[in-house]
Amino acid sequence: MKQGIYDILVDLILTGQDSFYRLAYSYLDNREDALDAVQNAVSRALGHYAELRSEKAVKSWFYRILINECLMLLKERARSAGNVDDMGEVPYEEKGFEPSADLGNYLDCLDTETKTIIKLRFFEELSLTETAEIMDMNLNTVKAKLYRGLKQLKAIIPEDEL
Repeated sequence: MKQGIYDILVDLILTGQDSFYRLAYSYLDNREDALDAVQNAVSRALGHYAELRSEKAVKSWFYRILINECLMLLKERARSAGNVDDMGEVPYEEKGFEPSADLGNYLDCLDTETKTIIKLRFFEELSLTETAEIMDMNLNTVKAKLYRGLKQLKAIIPEDEL
């Protein structure tokens, strides 16, 4: 049975690598960090696949590992964000310049769980049931957070961008 789980995991990794990278990039907004997150998730999954009991759980288990890797990298980035760079200089920021807003910026206004649910549902096109498994939540809780998050997005996105 463990060999079957390993084969399913390897197949999932090979067929879903673009999807995994896209999800990691949606969290990290950096190519190298997204690649690192996917690589770390693959390494962790291959190192711990024997702990899985069900072949059906492989997909949701791997997504959970990947999301946790992304969140861990974001926490590390936030810890070091206040530091100055290696040259001792503070990065230059132009006053009065605000980059154009995109959906990613609006999603950042939401709490982490809601943002993850929206990304899994719409960016990765997973079903609500799969999203609930990945998030380790009740299906109705996922639905409520999804619809509440969509309502929040509608309230903060200007009319001309809808």
